[in-house]
Amino acid sequence: MKLLSVNLGRAAAVPYTDHPEGVTGIDKRPVEGAVRVTAPGSKGTGASGLAGDAVCDTRHHGGTDQAVYAVAREDLNDWERELGRPLPNGSFGENLTTAGVDVSGALIGERWRIGPGLVLEVTSGRIPCRTFQGHLGEKRWVKRFTEKAAPGAYLRVVEPGEIRAGEPVEVVHRPGHGVTVALQFRAVTTERELLPRLLAAADALHPEALATARKYVARQPS
Repeated sequence: MKLLSVNLGRAAAVPYTDHPEGVTGIDKRPVEGAVRVTAPGSKGTGASGLAGDAVCDTRHHGGTDQAVYAVAREDLNDWERELGRPLPNGSFGENLTTAGVDVSGALIGERWRIGPGLVLEVTSGRIPCRTFQGHLGEKRWVKRFTEKAAPGAYLRVVEPGEIRAGEPVEVVHRPGHGVTVALQFRAVTTERELLPRLLAAADALHPEALATARKYVARQPS
């Protein structure tokens, strides 16, 4: 398991975002050299966990529990075959493109060590949005991405550190609850009946997903 690329984006004006200033940092490209990764602070104020990376719409992106976004190269390859077009590393707006890591099959609360110091913890899957669809330029993209249920993973920073392309990815902790990123994604999008199962992941889960699961359970007849 290894890190194929570290991808950073700059703020750019586009016609397909609902950001008040019409800008997005979704167009991320691989960079050379070391990149510092730290916890960016609470959602709404904190942005990307990667130094030099732009997250513009902090209402929906960035912050402690979405500090880093990872996508498996294997999933990009699968989409390349389906879409009939190349998808370079960073095409999904991901910060980390991995090889040999089952990113969507990772467990909520699973911890990865990348390089000598950085430790990240999986929190949730990525929910597709209008900006993502506009960036890819594919019709019905939000629906198609949702149906595949291989969303990649958001991660929080447990131990800060520097990373660079080519470094190993090691799973250093794997919880026993069985709640994967893919299951969490399906629960909050198309299969709401799965929401009670998310409670097993407890506080490792993204706070918004945890709140959604708790509200769903509270509304069920006793």
